[in-house]
Amino acid sequence: MVTELMSFGLLSGAFCPKDEICALRAISRQRDMLIRYQARHVHVQHRQKALAQMNVQLANVISDIVGETGQKIVRAIIAGERDGHILANLKSNRIRASKDEIEKSLVGNWREEHLFALKQAMSLYDAYSEGLTECDRQLETMLAALQVHKVEISQKKRRSNVKNSPKFDLRAHLIGMCGVDLTRIDGIEVTTAMKVLSEVGADMSRFKSAKQFASWLELCLGTKISGGKVLSGASKRTANCAAQALRMGAVSLKSSQSALGAYYRRLCGRLDKAKAITATAHKLARLIYTMLTKGTEYVDKGQDYFDERYRQRVLHHLIVRDRKLVLNLTPVPGTT
Repeated sequence: MVTELMSFGLLSGAFCPKDEICALRAISRQRDMLIRYQARHVHVQHRQKALAQMNVQLANVISDIVGETGQKIVRAIIAGERDGHILANLKSNRIRASKDEIEKSLVGNWREEHLFALKQAMSLYDAYSEGLTECDRQLETMLAALQVHKVEISQKKRRSNVKNSPKFDLRAHLIGMCGVDLTRIDGIEVTTAMKVLSEVGADMSRFKSAKQFASWLELCLGTKISGGKVLSGASKRTANCAAQALRMGAVSLKSSQSALGAYYRRLCGRLDKAKAITATAHKLARLIYTMLTKGTEYVDKGQDYFDERYRQRVLHHLIVRDRKLVLNLTPVPGTT
């Protein structure tokens, strides 16, 4: 059956990016895997468990023991320091907990077997960190080879607000690759843009329209129809990494004051949250497609603009229904 449909030209071939994008995708996925392993095996299972078994409740006063302060304290403990006052002095100014609170949380039994487990956890963490550094160097080299547009790239390591982002100037490399800044779209962080471009590339000629691109991402409504009756409109489950990144970007719009944030919150009021996330991710995909194909930058007009447009649409539909039903509705002065 499939062969017959293919012979009539009714089926299109599967999307396969260019070789250089496939190589970029492989390294990007390798980096994501290392981050998952580092978080699961080192942070949750090993390090925090070893501290808890020694009755060291550092996680109660420091939200992220993998951060700068947590790293310093844990490494000092492994080096042999047991004085809670000295360990508490290692805290940075970004930690809200006081030195006394940190000192009280560091009262433990310091059993040798748990210290050994803690030391091995740190060794694994350092090994994964080294692997991530190698992936960053490889990604930087690959992205430099894909530069099409001239962009000034900083050689300094930039500190990003996005956790686990590469340590090089990733944003400038991505702009040089596709010619537009995808991070101007609210909800698209630099790591999200990297994930989409590493999975698809900057060339969208394979997709005839934004609708086809969103359909490939499985962000469109389902078409389960039998006998002319729609049985289900739910979108299909997908393991597409780009679609997952766009869904995470949609979730980040919850508190955004942009037009996309207002769009997402309005959908949450009408639909269940999963459908609202998929619909917003669909909109993000269409915006990315438009930017990459037309080479235009995205300009956010703000939440007030979106709310006013929505109000005008509602008012227009009310006027149309009023004319059909001949109700002769009169707007209250000062409300239109």
